[in-house]
Amino acid sequence: MEGRKQPCLTPTPQSVGMFADKNLFLWTLCSVLLPVLITLWCSFQRSRRQLYQKDIFRKSKHNWQDTDLFSQPTYCCVCTQHILQGAFCNCCGLCTGEDCLKKADRQFQCKEIMLKSDEMVQDCMPHHWIRGNVPLCSYCVVCKLQCGIQPKLCDYRCIWCQQTVHDDCMESSLKNEKCDFGEFRNLIIPPSYLNAINQMRKKKTDYGKLPSPVGNQWTPIIILVNTRSGNNMGQILLGEFKILLNPVQVFDLTKVPPIKALQLCTLLPDNSVQVLVCGGDGTVGWVLDAIDQMKIKGQERHIPQVAVLPLGTGNDLANTLGWGAGYAGEVPVEQILRNVMEADRIELDRWKVQVTKKGYYNLTKPKVFTMNNYFSIGPDALMALNFHAHREKTPSLFSSRIINKAVYLFYGTKDCLVQECKDLNKKVQLELDGEQVNLPNLEGIIVLNIGYWGGGCRLWEGMGDETYPLASHDDGLLEVVGVYGSFHCAQIQVKLANPVRIGQAHTVRLILKSSKMPMQVDGEPWAQGPCIVTITHKTHAKMLSYTREQTDDDASSTSEQEHTRETEHTDEDI
Repeated sequence: MEGRKQPCLTPTPQSVGMFADKNLFLWTLCSVLLPVLITLWCSFQRSRRQLYQKDIFRKSKHNWQDTDLFSQPTYCCVCTQHILQGAFCNCCGLCTGEDCLKKADRQFQCKEIMLKSDEMVQDCMPHHWIRGNVPLCSYCVVCKLQCGIQPKLCDYRCIWCQQTVHDDCMESSLKNEKCDFGEFRNLIIPPSYLNAINQMRKKKTDYGKLPSPVGNQWTPIIILVNTRSGNNMGQILLGEFKILLNPVQVFDLTKVPPIKALQLCTLLPDNSVQVLVCGGDGTVGWVLDAIDQMKIKGQERHIPQVAVLPLGTGNDLANTLGWGAGYAGEVPVEQILRNVMEADRIELDRWKVQVTKKGYYNLTKPKVFTMNNYFSIGPDALMALNFHAHREKTPSLFSSRIINKAVYLFYGTKDCLVQECKDLNKKVQLELDGEQVNLPNLEGIIVLNIGYWGGGCRLWEGMGDETYPLASHDDGLLEVVGVYGSFHCAQIQVKLANPVRIGQAHTVRLILKSSKMPMQVDGEPWAQGPCIVTITHKTHAKMLSYTREQTDDDASSTSEQEHTRETEHTDEDI
């Protein structure tokens, strides 16, 4: 037994290689599966949280919005602890952590859009205070010192008048004070007013004679937001307006069409309502069409005045009315409401564009459009048609203004090489107020109602080297210009060339003799065969125009010019 040799246990090279391959396989499998498992677990937790919040939405008046990161130091209204993620109500501004969401929904009341008690009237409506998370740079209404500077849940804010007050000042003087709705009282629809309307409707009495809650200066506003316009800016504005106003005044046009939202005008005093449309020119046209339907229904005394907050890419109408070429959050929402209160009432011409196909046996109805901005045939309509076709295929790629302009530049450069719309003067016959016009060798014709075109270019006035009257949007006249091609359009937009000014007219008639040409009305393009296009005046729209105040740079330049003139006069006197 002792002389018998033990077997050799030294591993062979083959077994070592198999063991190494097995370890490598296990580590590779773990490195692949671990991130996948973590991702699945996170998505499962997030879906659970969203399902839980959807259940809360059905049971609560709070409009909770989930956020993964608050934009400023935030504290939970229930446990008072600092939170990085959770939910906030975009109607009253209440913030809570994920674990305290159900308690917050049960303990705290949101904005009441209509008072439940018949005895409550506007003059004795109390403040609705919520504690903590007051806006940055807010000051106490009592001691005038800054609020919310302590790193904890502290101080109060009224969700109606937006006043802020310290904890100590609240206990001493503001517990029994009544709310006057603050700076925007003339724009807010008070809950007591809606309660009175509801009582009158039950009794079938005339509520049209109900007095205004704040006197003759009450001009309630209705906010119509197209959340599909702009880069998520519409969704942000929706919550900010609900916090400042009564949530019943703020509508998401992707959920409620304008014709239904504007029925709120019939519950308000005659000729007093203002509407702020947050969207592009297409959204404004959608709202104005709904207002025309109100006229057909005999609701002319409830027609509102329309202001515009430009979102999206096409904002020539907003630019013409003084509201700017685009909004990206650079101006606070409070300032926007102040601008609306200071705006001037004007009228906007609206035109009927009728497209009738040519042919002896054509039984189809003519196409009828309503034009607010411009009609065109030629290269700019071709670029709009190509852009529209690609945006319909992949809409997610066209959410940025820079990308949209780059796509337009690409199609404009392509048309400069191809020239698909050349010899337009041989294909089209143009008549202004019944008189035929001899056209030069053009590629495009543009019929203007407003001053701006092509994203901010004043087309009719041009470079100003010739004296042309300013284009007006309420004179019942259309301005007709021509362009030589896409390159000429680009030169006009950078002020290196002028268009071909054809003339002004009350009625424009355009006959497309042959072939198929691209056309557009207010950014809605299509390819059109031989037809007759007739543009006539349709109606007027009540709009609000904002004239910007003189900026500091303008004031300084003006003062420098005055100083220079005074110096020149002094030298002459000497």
